[in-house]
Amino acid sequence: MADTDPTPAPGRAHRKGLSLLMTLVVIAMLAGGAWWLVQRNQAPGAGPAGQGGFPFGPGGGGGGGVTVGAAVAQQGALPVVVDALGTVTPPATATLVPQVSGVLTEVLFTEGQMVKKGQVLARIDVRPYEQALAQARGQLARDQAQLTQAQLTLSRYRTLLEQDSIARQDVDTQAALVKQLQGVVDSDDASVRAAQLNVGYATIHAPISGRIGLRAVDPGNLVGSTSTGGIATITQIAPIDVVFSVPQERVGAVLAAQKAGRLPVQALDQGRTKTLAEGDFLTLDNQVNTATGTVRAKARFANADQGLFPGQFVNARLQLGQDEGVLVPVTAVRTGPQGDYVYVIDAEGTAHVRAVVRGLASAEQVLVTQGLQPGERVVTEGGDRVKDGGKVQLPQAQAQQAGPGQGPAGRRQGQGNAAAR
Repeated sequence: MADTDPTPAPGRAHRKGLSLLMTLVVIAMLAGGAWWLVQRNQAPGAGPAGQGGFPFGPGGGGGGGVTVGAAVAQQGALPVVVDALGTVTPPATATLVPQVSGVLTEVLFTEGQMVKKGQVLARIDVRPYEQALAQARGQLARDQAQLTQAQLTLSRYRTLLEQDSIARQDVDTQAALVKQLQGVVDSDDASVRAAQLNVGYATIHAPISGRIGLRAVDPGNLVGSTSTGGIATITQIAPIDVVFSVPQERVGAVLAAQKAGRLPVQALDQGRTKTLAEGDFLTLDNQVNTATGTVRAKARFANADQGLFPGQFVNARLQLGQDEGVLVPVTAVRTGPQGDYVYVIDAEGTAHVRAVVRGLASAEQVLVTQGLQPGERVVTEGGDRVKDGGKVQLPQAQAQQAGPGQGPAGRRQGQGNAAAR
């Protein structure tokens, strides 16, 4: 074991030296590459912009600026709207409850059918009511005959009284009998009319126009005025209403706008992406719901295409008018400790912080009431990397829209065109 061969030691030393040399070479290459990148970004003539071009020219500006998305502020109008969750409510609903009892003999409608007012929908066995009508008419005829006889007797008694051939008491008694029989005849006549009504009630007509629902009773069953749920339900669907809630602080604006003219209302789907129907504002309720601080409102829709269905939940959008101002994308307006602000890009490609006053906003645009002029370009994307006074550059598409080939001689003209817009 004392005879160990010392020959491998020089080989290990050689390999360690080679590894150290390779490490130093890699470090030197990385340092050189970093230095080259820094020098290239600081070079005044790098890229198309270094050829005297505008930073927003073709290919985007160089100079190491942050690449951002931008948009031009435009003069326009934004609608003043009230958005609320609404429920489609039919103006009228009628349940077919029989007014007489009997066996349901016929059902003359199809479930889900559109029916018209006055249309015959069902029939109840009418024979018992026809018999009652015949009996009432017979009673009326008998009592009318007795009344006629009593009236003739009274006429003869009065003639005899003039001849002093009968006592006045007999005449008075006969006159009272005539009045009594007249009352009986009037009662019989009322019974006949009541029997006629019952015969008519045996045929069930549609009280309103609309869509009839599912049938609750089949032919052959006994129905009556105490039947639960009736035979079916008719719901009016054209026109149809949407009931929604308006915040109490917007009630004054709604009333003022209503006095000025028609208020359009849109019914949107749950995602507020598709317009289901367009209608008109109808009215407000007469009091505020103290539990929610809102007032119920109603809008009416023609619903000719039946796009709205009773009981459906929709998003109602009531338009009260519109406000004019400078419009920018929603992503352009940012909020900081001092309030709302935007980054405005000047003709040199430098971003400047500009305090603004935000107005109305939609899902895509926001109205700036103060601090911004039409035609100014603002940062819409990448604002987190922008600093006040820092250089920015635009992507290829937006750089081309800014005007290709605009050199220093054309910057003033470009600024003038932006101001004109």
